[in-house]
Amino acid sequence: MHDHRATLERMRSLTPDEETLSRLTRLFRVFGDPTRMRILYALSRGEMCVCAIGEYLGMEQSAVSHQMKVLKDTYLVKSRREGKTVYYALADDHVQSIVCQGYEHVCEDKE
Repeated sequence: MHDHRATLERMRSLTPDEETLSRLTRLFRVFGDPTRMRILYALSRGEMCVCAIGEYLGMEQSAVSHQMKVLKDTYLVKSRREGKTVYYALADDHVQSIVCQGYEHVCEDKE
């Protein structure tokens, strides 16, 4: 019989704490919504204002604003205000990478 103690000890030392795992779970839950994924994919192509996102999605501005709040609360998007207009962009290169690599992964799955 194989002794797994060393492997288990190593894995326990490498596993993030419960709070970190909980935050990671919440993050991936946000990616589980098709509307939010459409927004993230659109923003992976460049900055957009709320009205343009709404038009792109065929949604009311209030519904878009709700989705943007969820995305901001999980640090996936950032915003800037120019007069009365709010522009959104992906928060950083990590988010860009997640969206693009996820897209490439599912496209490879089709082949």
